[in-house]
Amino acid sequence: MNGVSPGALAGVRVLDLSRILAGPAATQLLGDLGADVVKVEKPGEGDDTRRWGPPYVPGVDGRPTAESAYYLCANRNKRSIAIDLASPAGRELVLELVARADVLVENHKPGSLARYGLAYEQLRGRHPRLIYCSITGFGQTGVYADRPGYDFLIQGMGGIMSLTGEPEGAPMKTGVGIADVMTGMYAVAGILAALHHRQASGAGQYIDISLMDTQIAWLANAGTNYLLSRTVPGRLGNGHPNIVPYQVFETSDAPMILAVGNDSQFARFCTVAGADELATDSRFATNPERVAHREELCARIAQRLRAGPRSHWLDALHAVGVPCGPVNDLAEVFADPHVVARGAEVRMPCDWAEAREITLLANPLRMSATPPAYRRVPPRLNEHGDQVLDDWLRSGPSTTAHRGESCTS
Repeated sequence: MNGVSPGALAGVRVLDLSRILAGPAATQLLGDLGADVVKVEKPGEGDDTRRWGPPYVPGVDGRPTAESAYYLCANRNKRSIAIDLASPAGRELVLELVARADVLVENHKPGSLARYGLAYEQLRGRHPRLIYCSITGFGQTGVYADRPGYDFLIQGMGGIMSLTGEPEGAPMKTGVGIADVMTGMYAVAGILAALHHRQASGAGQYIDISLMDTQIAWLANAGTNYLLSRTVPGRLGNGHPNIVPYQVFETSDAPMILAVGNDSQFARFCTVAGADELATDSRFATNPERVAHREELCARIAQRLRAGPRSHWLDALHAVGVPCGPVNDLAEVFADPHVVARGAEVRMPCDWAEAREITLLANPLRMSATPPAYRRVPPRLNEHGDQVLDDWLRSGPSTTAHRGESCTS
């Protein structure tokens, strides 16, 4: 739709048997990069997230459609086909599509696709070049392999909730399904690596990725702090375990973030705040000392910052190169001139929406030769059933029996 190159993954066919968020987020990113993604959905129901609303897209008649905002967030650049895997004809049709696919992404419970003949071990002999990515809550092996996994559960079990929230408050999840989103991103990294390997060797491979493994991996510095010290960290609210001052402070009119990353920045902050004595105090002169004396230092900083409005502090600190910023709500985010200039919103033509367009979050990648392209709005259920069969299978009269509104038997 945007007239740019077809994308780095043009010609790569992805069969998407996933639903909810982690798998669809992965396949949307592949689609943004040019892959031809076919989303296989259950007839009459489709992806669970289609019903995770409100809000829903208003249709041309002004009434809510069956497409929720949640569904929209992870399903652009795909085509939808409804196939009943429980029927023999449906299973046969998916097997035909597998034969034309480069990548298969699924997030069914471990072992459940085997009853349809769609497990990796059942396919690899006939399709040695297939890259097969399984996304689950806990992985294909281990004590919890058979359990269903949802983002909220994984945030709790994987440790991030123990680090999130005020020190005396309850453990808190993040405001978005970050375990799902990060799993989708790691899945894409694995798929791209597998495509590169296949180009060199001719062989596909199996990718086993789980929300739990990913959650633990992106504990990053917090997880490594624990592994080094074996000390269980507590919650610090908006504070940072290794850097001080690095948190939210109240000003006279609105909260602001102060993110001092080194000693010279701290000295410059102190000058702006009229508190040079803090920079020369041996308890605060270096970051390790500031961490050790966190409570006293932050209390003194808080007292200083409450004396003036946020705009004053932000302007003065930006002028001397001290990292700081506001705490924006989403209206403020999308009105920010920098965000507008970077094109964070994408408006895509859509003939079934009341506004005749749908506004989505842009892909954050900026690539000079093969940038992400916005070719297709998130599809309606089975919107492309016949088109997919024509494009992927080049079907003639012999396959007509498999066609129909929902490709069911």
